[in-house]
Amino acid sequence: MKKRSAGILMFKRAGDDVYLLLVHPGGPFWARKDIGAWSIPKGEYAEPEDPLTAARREFEEETGMQLKSPVVALGELIQPNGKIVTAYATEGDFDPATLKSNLFEMEWPPRSGYRRSFPEVDRAEWFLPADAREKILRGQIEFINRLMNSLDRSTNQAAHKK
Repeated sequence: MKKRSAGILMFKRAGDDVYLLLVHPGGPFWARKDIGAWSIPKGEYAEPEDPLTAARREFEEETGMQLKSPVVALGELIQPNGKIVTAYATEGDFDPATLKSNLFEMEWPPRSGYRRSFPEVDRAEWFLPADAREKILRGQIEFINRLMNSLDRSTNQAAHKK
């Protein structure tokens, strides 16, 4: 059975610009990685759990912010490693300075016998879409494209109603 993850891509508007919230994975393996290392806040879940319920839970676990706002489905993508990721988008505002991620434990340094705790997410940042496409994991770029296409369509529809 393939692993499944669910997450939420938060966006905010500032004038004509749209900013996307991405998170950087914590721990020693990701410490020196930047380009192509960021992600939407997401995590694994097991069926029969509802993916939206999992996405909201994972967003809170990785950022410390509880989401109750409505979401728009961005669909599923199969990642290069075979994992299936389901994503949603919501408009909101999050202050990266308030980031409070859950922790995970691992042996570090390897084969040392010492166990250390690391934050699952070590930082969060707002990016313009072009920058977000550069920073995010390759397998998640399509979620940005889907969100931006959806926002473009809603902007065009609103303009036609005037």
